[in-house]
Amino acid sequence: MSLDRFKSYLSQLPEVKHPDREWSLRWIKRIFEFFKNPLESDLTFDTNLLITFLVAMRKNGVPAWQRHQAAVTAGRYQVMTCGTIERGVHEVIQKLADLAMSERNGDAAAAARETHYPKDEPSVVTETRKTLRRRRYKFDTEKAYIGWIQRFLHDNPRRDVESLGEPEIRNFLNSLVMQPNGGVAAKTLNQAKSALLFLFQQVWGRDLAFLDHGAATKPAKLPVVLTQSEVASVREHTVGLQRMMFDLMYGGGLRHKECRRLRIKDLQIDEGTILVRDGKGEKDRITVLPSHVRVAVTEQIERCRQRHKHDLEMGGGEVFLPDALARKYLNESRKFGWQWLFPSPRISTDPRSGKKWRHHVSEDFLAKPFARALQRSGCVKNAVPHTLRHSFATHLLEGGADIRTVQELLGHTDVKTTMIYLHVMNRPGLAVVSPLDRLIDAMSLKA
Repeated sequence: MSLDRFKSYLSQLPEVKHPDREWSLRWIKRIFEFFKNPLESDLTFDTNLLITFLVAMRKNGVPAWQRHQAAVTAGRYQVMTCGTIERGVHEVIQKLADLAMSERNGDAAAAARETHYPKDEPSVVTETRKTLRRRRYKFDTEKAYIGWIQRFLHDNPRRDVESLGEPEIRNFLNSLVMQPNGGVAAKTLNQAKSALLFLFQQVWGRDLAFLDHGAATKPAKLPVVLTQSEVASVREHTVGLQRMMFDLMYGGGLRHKECRRLRIKDLQIDEGTILVRDGKGEKDRITVLPSHVRVAVTEQIERCRQRHKHDLEMGGGEVFLPDALARKYLNESRKFGWQWLFPSPRISTDPRSGKKWRHHVSEDFLAKPFARALQRSGCVKNAVPHTLRHSFATHLLEGGADIRTVQELLGHTDVKTTMIYLHVMNRPGLAVVSPLDRLIDAMSLKA
C-alpha cells in the first residue's frame, strides 16, 4: 500500500520527527483524495500536479504555512517514489517557505526594498542574506548566521561549496566543541548548527543525513551579580547618557539591546512604566521606570525633540520601523514618538535597505564606559552591562518580591529561568546560617 509505504519511509528519516510525520501523513491523504487516487496505489506526482493542488488550497483560504507543509510532503513523497525531487517542486517549496515566513515575521514586500549587500562577499553568502530577508528574519539573526557561514567557508577554503556536506559540517561542529578553552556552550553550538542547516536545507535545498557530532561540554554558569554597594560604586563612575542607560537597565531590568532600542513613545513617565517592544522572543512587556530617573529622561526627550526638529529641517528625521507599520503608516517613521531615546550622534547607512538615517547608539556606547567604571570602582567581578539586569532580578528577590512578579518584569516565558536568581542571592531560600558561624558563636558563649 502506498500510504503505508510512505508512513514507513517517514519513520526512517531522522530529521522528520513528531509532529512532522503526523502532518505529512494528513497532507498526503488530502492530496490523494483531491486527485481521487486510491490510497493503496502510488500517485505519479510532478510539479504541475503540485501547483494544481496548491492553487486549489489557496482558493479555499489555506494559509501559506500550511501550503508549505503540503509542498514539503509532496517533495518527500516524490523522493520516496522516484528517488529524487524535481527542480520545479523544490522551487515551489522554497517560494512557499519564503511566503510563509514573511507572512509570519513581517511584510513580504519589504525584502524588495532591502537590496543593500556588503561588497566582495561570496555569492553563497549573498544568497543566504537574500533568503533570510525574504523570510523576514531579524537583522541580528542575519548577522549571526552569516558569521557562522563565513567561518565555515573559511575552514574549507579550497573546497567547491557544492561539494561540501555532512562530513564538513560534522568536522566544523566538532572543532567548536574540541577547542582548548573547553569549547563553546550548548546555545552557541546550536546556533552554529542552525546556521549551517539553514544554508544547506533552506538556501541550497539539500537533504542532509544524520549529523553525528560532539556535544557541548562547557557547563552552564551562574550569572554574575553585583551587590548593591558594588552597583552604587560602579554607578559613581558613570556620567551623562551612560548613567541614564545604567539606571534604566538596573532600575527596570532591561537588556542592553532593549535599552538602546527604546523609543520616545515607549516611556510612560506619568505612569512610571516602560513598554519594552519586541524583546527577546519577540515578546512585549511592561517594566518599571525608576522615579529617580524620570527627570533625566524628560530632559533627554526634550533634547531628542530639538535634534529631531533639526533633522526634519535638513530633509531627514526618518527612523527604522517594523515592516507592518512601515507599510500601513507611510509617514509614521518621521513622527517624534518613534524616534530613539538614545539616538546616534551621526547619520549612518542601514545595512539592509541602504537608507541613510539616524540609528540608535551602538553597543560600545555603554559597554566601554561601563568597563572603565568597573575598573575604577575596584570591583573585580567579570561584569558587563547585562550584569545590571541580573542584579535587578536578584535584588528584587532579596527584597521580598514575588518570583512571578520578577518573571513578568524580566519577560521570562518559564519561571524556571527566573529561579536561577534564587541560586545567586546573598541569602538563598531561608535565612541559612553557616554551621561554622554557629560553632564559633557557641564557643564564644562558653568562653
